[in-house]
Amino acid sequence: MKKATTILDIQKMKAEGEKISMLTCYDYPTARIMDECGIDMILIGDSVGVVYAGYDNTLPVTMEDMIYHTRAVVRAQPKALVVADMPFLSYQIDMVSARLNAGRLIKEGGAAAVKIEGGVNVAPVIEAITSMDIPVVAHIGLTPQSLHRMGGYRVQGRNNEQAEKLLADARAVESAGAFAVVLEGIPTALAAKITSESGIPTIGIGAGPSCDGQVLVIHDILGLCEKYAPKFVKRYADLKPVIAQAISSYIQEVKEGAFPTEGNSFN
Repeated sequence: MKKATTILDIQKMKAEGEKISMLTCYDYPTARIMDECGIDMILIGDSVGVVYAGYDNTLPVTMEDMIYHTRAVVRAQPKALVVADMPFLSYQIDMVSARLNAGRLIKEGGAAAVKIEGGVNVAPVIEAITSMDIPVVAHIGLTPQSLHRMGGYRVQGRNNEQAEKLLADARAVESAGAFAVVLEGIPTALAAKITSESGIPTIGIGAGPSCDGQVLVIHDILGLCEKYAPKFVKRYADLKPVIAQAISSYIQEVKEGAFPTEGNSFN
């Protein structure tokens, strides 16, 4: 039986050159399937607000939302390392609320680690949370909670000034104690440079093949989110027509009286 994955295992994978697989997940049945397939890390992302709740962006997602979905995933008892996003305003106000909210995702949600967006600006927060023995995954580059400052979902690090800032961000979050860092929406060459210089695993999303691992949103790879189609996404299945066919068949059989049959009824 596979043992539960720990942060030491994730760090060992970088050291040994084994690529790290990570996907978002928001519910119990999907978590079970993912774990049976052998995923290394599960992220309960605040992307749940977009792909699951229908918001235009991740900003409306609350701590209660994140705790609810984290609990649902953890009930599947996955062997994968479970990481939960800290939503907007859960760590930006002050250090006390940041530490409290990180603790809630561990204590109430059951996550093994939390993820925080930002670089140099959040390094003190990462340091404060890791000092509580709560593992932290950092997230730099295109940070969705900062979409208004960035003017939308734009690739970061294309000019020298931005690139130097992201290199500084990567060094800052590692120094602050993050055990891994997500690199989102940055040029391939820059991601490769950060990865080669970093002592912690890099998990890419729209950051090219040189990262130590990759993460995508589960709804994107299954064809279940039509709000956007970023270039970095690869669709591994198109489940929308499959689901639509099942629903259409159900509706037709109900209308025609073909369902339920005797086999679906009780005597």
